[in-house]
Amino acid sequence: MRPKILVVEDEIIIAHDIKGILNDDYDVIINIKTVEEAISIIEQEHFDLVLLDINLKAEKEGTVLGEYLLKKDTIPFIYITSYSDKTTLDKVKNTRPYGFIVKPFKSSDLQTTVYLAMNSFIHRKIDCLRAEDEILSDVPFRIKETINYINDHICEKIEISVLADITKWKVHHYIRVFTKHMSLTPYQYILNRKIEKSKALLADEQVSINSIAFEIGFLSYSNFCNAFKRITGITPEAYRNLEILKKKRIN
Repeated sequence: MRPKILVVEDEIIIAHDIKGILNDDYDVIINIKTVEEAISIIEQEHFDLVLLDINLKAEKEGTVLGEYLLKKDTIPFIYITSYSDKTTLDKVKNTRPYGFIVKPFKSSDLQTTVYLAMNSFIHRKIDCLRAEDEILSDVPFRIKETINYINDHICEKIEISVLADITKWKVHHYIRVFTKHMSLTPYQYILNRKIEKSKALLADEQVSINSIAFEIGFLSYSNFCNAFKRITGITPEAYRNLEILKKKRIN
């Protein structure tokens, strides 16, 4: 299932530009132009990220939605604006956005900011450097150690029991604590990281998809294809074709 992004932007041309840039990798919802419309749809549907214009033409500006999302603390958000002056930055800083994009923006800047914001949000509960309060528990440190192990061994078969041993916890306790802090199970996290790794490998047309499947630790080509489609919504072949088209557009 592909990540879902809500765009709160009352300039329809810009909203469509954003959708066009991100649509290959995300499900992008546009035509939401006010804070009230945004809150209504957020309460009804799940979103992985919100992109919102600070200067909406409606009665309430984007910072009101930013304050709402900060209190909710379940969805990361990025501001979009035509202004980057100190007054604007001072106005938004207390809502603690996960990114800030100034119009007009490059496609690559938008894609990078979106990816980093979503990644930072997933890891927010174990990122001790970002914590505002004193860390009174070693839980974030232990989980971060297992994430470092996952990233270092992503092309291998990773046993949950090995991860639990790193934390000195029992397996069931490790799974429970990891899920609480990361909002997904260790199995899901490992699978997502493998798929992210495979995306980078798929950009190289000279490497067969079958080789990629085995390189990142899948037991078969079909298992890899099924997992890739379940997470991204498209097949590895379709993803590679999209990457080829992107390169052609750039060149």
